[in-house]
Amino acid sequence: MNISSIIKNLNALLVILGLLFLPFTGAAQEINADVNIDRSQISGTSLGYIDNLPQQLEAYINDHDWTNDNFNENERINVSLQINLLAVQDYNFEAQIIVRSQRPIYNTPRETVTLLFNDEDWGFEYRPNQTFLHDELQFNPLTSLIDFYVYLIIGYDADTFEPLGGSDYYQQAQNIASLAQSSSAVGWSRSNNRRNRAQLITNLLQANHEPFRMALYEYHRQGLDHFLEDPPEARQQILSALEKLQQAQRQTSSSLLFDTFFNAKYRELTSIFEDAEPQVRLDAYNLLSNIDQSHLSEYEKLQ
Repeated sequence: MNISSIIKNLNALLVILGLLFLPFTGAAQEINADVNIDRSQISGTSLGYIDNLPQQLEAYINDHDWTNDNFNENERINVSLQINLLAVQDYNFEAQIIVRSQRPIYNTPRETVTLLFNDEDWGFEYRPNQTFLHDELQFNPLTSLIDFYVYLIIGYDADTFEPLGGSDYYQQAQNIASLAQSSSAVGWSRSNNRRNRAQLITNLLQANHEPFRMALYEYHRQGLDHFLEDPPEARQQILSALEKLQQAQRQTSSSLLFDTFFNAKYRELTSIFEDAEPQVRLDAYNLLSNIDQSHLSEYEKLQ
């Protein structure tokens, strides 16, 4: 082999080695979900197959690309799903699911809860060795509910980073809800229970609730994300967000969105203002006691 051939082969080898050691830049999926199932309220020696369901759901959620956006590993949305099984008959389960999602607070190691929702009316079929397929054009009582909440979670997360940034994801959740309503599935009707998942997504897409969504952005992106660098200014932004919530609340007869927000935030709000100047603390108390009386005992710490 002559010198030119050796050099040519070496160059080819270097190219191959260079490709092998290029950094992997593929986008991570959007969700990092942890699923827990409590079956203490049902009994039966033949129900051991249920133990596989958490891992199946985690893989179903975490390994799927839900958007066209690029999420870095540290940007994945941390999600907790607590499924409480209430009854079972012939592989048909009645259940409750508690959905919780979080986002990081910039420049801190902490996270804040963006969505906390207790869905008490869910029914689905699950059999041994059942497999899950993503098909958002076909309604499935189990996977369609998971799809719905994933899009809702991504929508809430997007709303905290960009004004009205979650609209497309809310629309995808609404599409699933509409498909479910045509099947008369449990928990999707707007008529029998106004405080359910169908009403939640309907409210989020209504124009008169856009001030609520704008408040989500102001509270998180302009308030919490700057709290470490300038606490007084961050508190003012959060007060401004609370004023928007108050105005939005006065323009609607539905309290579902507001109750959902404050159920997730009431302790956080107290901690934000408890070390503020007396007047700021009083302003926060007056606002919070007016728009969220269900947690009044917590806000009294600000007096």
